Amino acid sequence: MDLEILHCGSCEEIKMGVHAAALGLAVVMGIYNAAAWLRRREQHLAVNAILYLALTAWERQHVAHHLAELRRPRQPASDTPPLPEPTLTSLAA
Repeated sequence: MDLEILHCGSCEEIKMGVHAAALGLAVVMGIYNAAAWLRRREQHLAVNAILYLALTAWERQHVAHHLAELRRPRQPASDTPPLPEPTLTSLAA
């Protein structure tokens, strides 16, 4: 199976959006579980808060990776001719 989205450098906006949504959910669920643990002191809430904290770090790294991929300069395709270098006469015009 050769889907375009599976290639590095393609559909980065979509990939980043998915990971950003997961990051947002992890943050909200982590805050809820931490607040609930502070109120009720149930062990599973503390475990959940720690797991969501780890997931937050994981998703943050994914978002940063996709953002860096979007900012990376692209090489022109081999079938397109290179742009001409600007000259003094073309800059004065």
